[in-house]
Amino acid sequence: MDLLNAIVALSNFVIIPALSYGSQLALGALGVTLIYGILRFSNFAHGDTMAFGTMGVILFTWWLQGLGVSLGPLPTALLALPVGIALCAALVLATDRTVYRFYREQRVKPVILVIVSMGVMFVYNGITRFIIGPDDQSFADGPRFLISARDFRSLTGLDEGLAIRTSQAITLVTAIVVVVLLFWFLNRTRTGKSMRAYSDNEDLALLSGINPERVVLVTWLIVAALATAAGTLYGLDKSFKPFTYFQLLLPIFAAAIVGGLGSPVGAIAGGFIIAFSEVTITYAWRKVLSYLLPEGLQPDGLVQLLAVDYKFAVSFVILVIVLLIRPTGLFRGKSV
Repeated sequence: MDLLNAIVALSNFVIIPALSYGSQLALGALGVTLIYGILRFSNFAHGDTMAFGTMGVILFTWWLQGLGVSLGPLPTALLALPVGIALCAALVLATDRTVYRFYREQRVKPVILVIVSMGVMFVYNGITRFIIGPDDQSFADGPRFLISARDFRSLTGLDEGLAIRTSQAITLVTAIVVVVLLFWFLNRTRTGKSMRAYSDNEDLALLSGINPERVVLVTWLIVAALATAAGTLYGLDKSFKPFTYFQLLLPIFAAAIVGGLGSPVGAIAGGFIIAFSEVTITYAWRKVLSYLLPEGLQPDGLVQLLAVDYKFAVSFVILVIVLLIRPTGLFRGKSV
């Protein structure tokens, strides 16, 4: 029974949260790696792009909730998600037409676009804070738990209860659906194949008759959808605060670089590597060890390597190690 209790505690506080968080990071890292692979620059405004798209979802969700519209057991935010994606797509396309296109036509070095994206980041952040405010915003509704700890204990008779939040289940299902659709699009459709060809060899793709403006347009549309979906899922699972999405830029970039910038598969793998690393190192292992160790050897302290406040330091350390040892990442993306 102690072993089962330890497994339940580990699942409740490490495995399930890390799977949910990893799915959110993977969707965010996919957006970063698509921009790097196709448009060839690191978009530092990606975190605030997620915040803006999520803000659109929140505002439309509040409007629907005010009208009494809901999805029953599912969050109303899922109904508002297409609106948030449309608003985010309009923003990034307008930014590309007014800002990024000029520098592309000048064929500037990628570092110039990186600096430009930093300026865009501050503009996005200011717009989001001005519209919705800098504080935490709640927009989740519907049942909070798919399985509650109390119900699990009553069903199994174990001391530990397994709690699965509705937002965690939705995150996993949505991430799987989005990733399957994205890979189908990139590998099976003509536009997706054009994007891959443009990413592999821009000059050869242009000679083959591929329209670069169409590739850029579709890339931004996909990035807007991924960013809004990732930001909304993160907000449902935790909370929405504009500055939090700015902080998410570090683990998202770490996930993309660890997996290999430009590699969609690497972005997904990197997201879960970063998530499990952060959750594992910042988790207090006292409860799990108290079930596994004999009574005399049970720890008195929390057995926590780092406080939760320092979880982003884990991403930073992993990022530095990968850049020093293997700049192309695990799946050999483009060298950073």
